[in-house]
Amino acid sequence: MSYLSISMGVPSALIFATLYTQFASQEVSETPFYLAGVAITTVASLMELCVEPFFAVVQHYTLYKKRAIVETAAAFMKSLTVCGLFSWSSWKGRDLGVLPFALGYLCYSLSLICGYYLAIPKLTSRWRFSLLLTKIRPSDKSIYLADRFPKYLVALSTNVFFQSIVKHLLTQGDAMMLAAMTSLKDQGIYSLASNYGGLVARVLFQPIEENSRAVFSSLLNSGKQHTSNVSAARAHLTEILRIYAMLAVFIFPLGPYLVPRILSLLGGHRWASPEVGSLLSLYCYYIPFLAFNGITEAFVSSAASASDLRRQTYWMGVFSASFALAAYLFLKIGGLGAHGLIWVNIINMTVRTAWSFIFLRSYFYLHGSSLALSEFCLRPQTWIAGALSSIILARQGHDDTVYRSSVKALIFCTGYSLLM
Repeated sequence: MSYLSISMGVPSALIFATLYTQFASQEVSETPFYLAGVAITTVASLMELCVEPFFAVVQHYTLYKKRAIVETAAAFMKSLTVCGLFSWSSWKGRDLGVLPFALGYLCYSLSLICGYYLAIPKLTSRWRFSLLLTKIRPSDKSIYLADRFPKYLVALSTNVFFQSIVKHLLTQGDAMMLAAMTSLKDQGIYSLASNYGGLVARVLFQPIEENSRAVFSSLLNSGKQHTSNVSAARAHLTEILRIYAMLAVFIFPLGPYLVPRILSLLGGHRWASPEVGSLLSLYCYYIPFLAFNGITEAFVSSAASASDLRRQTYWMGVFSASFALAAYLFLKIGGLGAHGLIWVNIINMTVRTAWSFIFLRSYFYLHGSSLALSEFCLRPQTWIAGALSSIILARQGHDDTVYRSSVKALIFCTGYSLLM
């Protein structure tokens, strides 16, 4: 399946790169080294896709330590390349445009290939597998391909691949819509806010989601003691959902109020502008929706059959169309800019999470169990306290960063946390 994804990824990358160069706005296309940046990024994405066979081995044998070492080194090389090129261009007084980002991504892909190539092949003899397709005689080719790529495997890979494209459009649709309907200034503000806000999702929620996906897959696809495995997967899911509900109670009131002050402390007054502060405050409301959607879709991807995945792909298409329509209404007609896009993402995540929850209830019902909201929801008085605190803090204003006000906010947040 790793090699099938590579074969389907090559034409997809070329098609999307061509579309991007053809339909980019004039403001974007006039950026220095624009075409070179797109070409390098396309090559780098294909190189990263070539790591898929190594990644499959890492996931199958849970070699998370080796993956962490390789990906950390690759991320470091990417950051070093981007920062070094920008520093050099600033010193020389040259405008490299988007070229440093493209070359940084190329170094990231090269580092991944080299790292996995050095780490994984040593393990092939221990577990007796091969990362290469065995050489065959021309007369045996049809028999070999039929054995290596049976129809059900090709169909499953195709379903997952096209579903990944749809999910990618939903995940990166905000950037695409923003690039198509707003100015570069709005894009820059949204990029800053999403990168700061996305740190929580990448550092905290993504490892939980990936680990849970591995747990769900091992429990629900083992074929042994299936009833007990379903119960164990259900218990794991409800525990995480309840933890996320507790985090939401803290994030909703405290996040929008504390984020502008933290940004002012870390980045100084240059970055603590009212536009960025208000956008980051609004982004705090988006983070819990992102967390709930991630863990529920992790369960769906682990438990769904091929027909379920096809049905989910159809619904993802409906969600994509709804997302595009909502983005048009909020951005073009409403003129809300980056703020409108966050509201669109919140609506999108809510609908996707609702669909996943419907699947979860039907799945557990078929296996003689159930899943109710009361199993992971907090008590009503907890939500009431959170709502009242949100109203009180919202009336204080998000842009007031005076020292005395910050001390009051710290005292209030401490009392609220103890109360919760």
